[in-house]
Amino acid sequence: MTAVVGPAMTAALPPHVRLLLLTDGKRISRVLHVVAELDIAGALADGPLTVAALAERTGTHADALGRVLRVAAAFGVLAEEPDGRYTLTDVGQALRADVPGSQRDMVLYNGDDMLWRSYGELMHTVRTGRPAFEKVYGHGFFEHLERDPAAGALFDRAMTGMSRATSRMLLDSYDFGRFPRLADVGGGRGLFLAELLARHPGVRGTLVDRPAVVDEAPKLLEEAGVADRVEVVPGDFFDELPAGRDAYVLKAVLHDWDDERAAAILRRIHEALREVPEGRLLICEFLVGPANDWDRGKLLDLDMLVRFGGRERGEDQWRALLATAGFELVNEPVAGRWAVLECRPVPDGR
Repeated sequence: MTAVVGPAMTAALPPHVRLLLLTDGKRISRVLHVVAELDIAGALADGPLTVAALAERTGTHADALGRVLRVAAAFGVLAEEPDGRYTLTDVGQALRADVPGSQRDMVLYNGDDMLWRSYGELMHTVRTGRPAFEKVYGHGFFEHLERDPAAGALFDRAMTGMSRATSRMLLDSYDFGRFPRLADVGGGRGLFLAELLARHPGVRGTLVDRPAVVDEAPKLLEEAGVADRVEVVPGDFFDELPAGRDAYVLKAVLHDWDDERAAAILRRIHEALREVPEGRLLICEFLVGPANDWDRGKLLDLDMLVRFGGRERGEDQWRALLATAGFELVNEPVAGRWAVLECRPVPDGR
């Protein structure tokens, strides 16, 4: 954990110092958010600049900005040269908006008030089990995205960037081409499905999501060159789903929901597979690792909790949830990372 919030040499520090260092995470996160919001990385893309030049470009107070940049340099995001100019490190390059794998939108989202203020009310969630977000804003997370277009746009950009990275990992690690007819349920505008079909020309896809979401899918699918192999179906995963596909994908869907509502979604998939005895449910989620091991899923789990009462799950939790909806896990996914959980429906009476 200390390697995430401080320099690698923290393991050599006394335990009480390491403990205090863990509390610095909120300071570091805020510094990175300011650096991202001011687009310091974009300003440094062409080479080193002085603090004065950066302050002029960003309309900020030079002394205050310099002190923030000094912290960013201490954590390897920037580097301060002997003449006082700042330059980008390899880590800092990922804060540029114009590079493959850019993390700028995710950094902006992680430091935005809609997440920042929710964590400020984490104790409310711990005491009540209710999402802190609802206490802060007086309404649910997804309603907030609809009420605040800027927040909704930031969330969409951040999730799109994350989806691109996770899609590559999942497609590299699992053979989705085994299934001639595949449905992506809750698949948004079709980013994952498009990449999957591009890799597997013999597969046909069905994209299912809310009408307002899938209305934007045809353009993306056309640009990816796969529109002729996709059926776009407006729908809701709590309602009846298109039946008879060989596999149904739920990518980053179930972690939004508590066990009761997640089981309701799973039962809809089970109904859709009723006439396909060899059909599969493919759950693409972060699989939480063992106790005491570090993995980012344990932090993502808190995000789910404070935002809308969802959760990331470990393998035992997945097996228990699947059993309530008539499924069983048939592969051995690796914990501590994004994984594909291959599930099959359990025959009635088994």
